[in-house]
Amino acid sequence: MFRGSKIFVAGHAGLLGGAIVRRLKENGYSRLVTRTRDELDLMRQGAVDAFFAAERPRVVFLAAGLTGGISANIARPADFLHVNLIIQDNLFEAAKRHGVEDLVFFGSSCVYPKGLARPIAEDDLLAGPIEETSAPYAIAKIAGIKACKAYNEQYLSTRFIAMVPNSIYGPGDSFDPVSSHVLAALIARIADARERGFPCLTLWGTGTPRREFIYCDDAADAAIFALEHAGEMENEHYNVGTGTDYSIRELAEMISSEIGYEGEIAWDASKPDGTARKLLESARFASLGWSAKVGLQDGIRRTCEWYLKMKKGVRCG
Repeated sequence: MFRGSKIFVAGHAGLLGGAIVRRLKENGYSRLVTRTRDELDLMRQGAVDAFFAAERPRVVFLAAGLTGGISANIARPADFLHVNLIIQDNLFEAAKRHGVEDLVFFGSSCVYPKGLARPIAEDDLLAGPIEETSAPYAIAKIAGIKACKAYNEQYLSTRFIAMVPNSIYGPGDSFDPVSSHVLAALIARIADARERGFPCLTLWGTGTPRREFIYCDDAADAAIFALEHAGEMENEHYNVGTGTDYSIRELAEMISSEIGYEGEIAWDASKPDGTARKLLESARFASLGWSAKVGLQDGIRRTCEWYLKMKKGVRCG
């Protein structure tokens, strides 16, 4: 990838896509192409094909798709499967047909078997049953990971790189109570409890599951780093994480401290926890020279500050 390459960021309005655009600009990449959902429906193959034929991007970051937390996955399993499969397939095929040289696809840690107490390595893919609450979404992402390898094997002109980051968070995240992921959902719930003066806040699950979190700018930097070092990478997917996980209970305490909520946190064990632990073994990617820079406490502070400003109507860059 060169500074003058024409780059299409699919999903630029989302958390990861927005971070990729921001970091590309900061790193001197100026020929960026973006489209809103109204301007380009990624689920319409003809529209995607026409866009690629007209714009001829050389690099693609595929950060578009349907995402959400446990409740959203339970409520809309067919949507999570269908939407992601269609978007992936349309972009892969258009990239292959119209001269894209490099494409980065983002998987999810939910593609791996549930119940692994140790850090999860790339070789664990398809080695056991996955978590049922997110299975349709995970199956779509597994298909994308395998598609990258298949396209690379069959078509030698385009390089597809599959990356599997753990839970991404940061400014620009969705804080919707239905569709948000755990960290953003906790920030919204705890901020609301503080504002309303609630003496007690009840959260889903037991609080014991452990999760690894990666700040959005770190995930974006990893994707850019991957393209800049594509020649050193094998035709395999790569885990991207920080190497440290935290319990949901610890996460709630960190957010409460940052926001200033002093009430009691209670846990509703009748609600699902999801898989017990998701910590990625990211040594393969780290061996290329990349590492995360933003620690969780610092990332939570930045995200809480952004969210509280947005709640007050303050425009945030």
